[in-house]
Amino acid sequence: MSNTTVKTDLFEQFARIGKALSSAKRLEMLEFLAQAERGVEELARMTGLSVANTSQHLQQLRQAGLVDARKEGLRVYHRLAGDGIVRLLAALRAVGQERLAEVDKLVKLYLYSKDSLEPVPAKELMQRAKKGLVTVLDVRPPEEFAAGHIRGAINVPVTDLKKRLNEIPRDQEVVAYCRGPYCLMAFEAVAELRKRGRKARRLEDGFPEWKSAGLPVERS
Repeated sequence: MSNTTVKTDLFEQFARIGKALSSAKRLEMLEFLAQAERGVEELARMTGLSVANTSQHLQQLRQAGLVDARKEGLRVYHRLAGDGIVRLLAALRAVGQERLAEVDKLVKLYLYSKDSLEPVPAKELMQRAKKGLVTVLDVRPPEEFAAGHIRGAINVPVTDLKKRLNEIPRDQEVVAYCRGPYCLMAFEAVAELRKRGRKARRLEDGFPEWKSAGLPVERS
């Protein structure tokens, strides 16, 4: 086999990953699976797809090596195949925002309009949290928090924030995070906290990126 043939065959295999990523719904599923493993029915509900359609998408993701599955009784649970998938998605977002005017426009119009302040980098948050200088707030649903979260974070889902404000210390800055850098929940939480007179900022990324970077996490 010639070097040219080997190179072509390798590119063919890499193209399988590109093909698996060429669906907005499959990208959305990968984001959900980066938070916690899920069953087909749960993913179908979260994405608004039928169970049959969701199963087809998951099959393509498994065939490309992006998703693993395990069986427990009669149920099958899916999860990301590894932290490398999180880094791949982060690279895709970065290139998209840098090279596609539509992405940059959407981010500025719908996200940065809610919060134009610079977010807190992960390592800065870790250092400040170690010193007890900041409250780390996870605004994802409880089941995602239970599956894994930043060490020391407290969980107040954004939907419960107004009625549970008393659980968040008033004498510290709050840094909120959720599923990723474009996750609306963190933007909404920060906006609500500031409206209530609290000092609040967003984490630069989300929990999957934090975990992928090897920073401290825990489960509950």
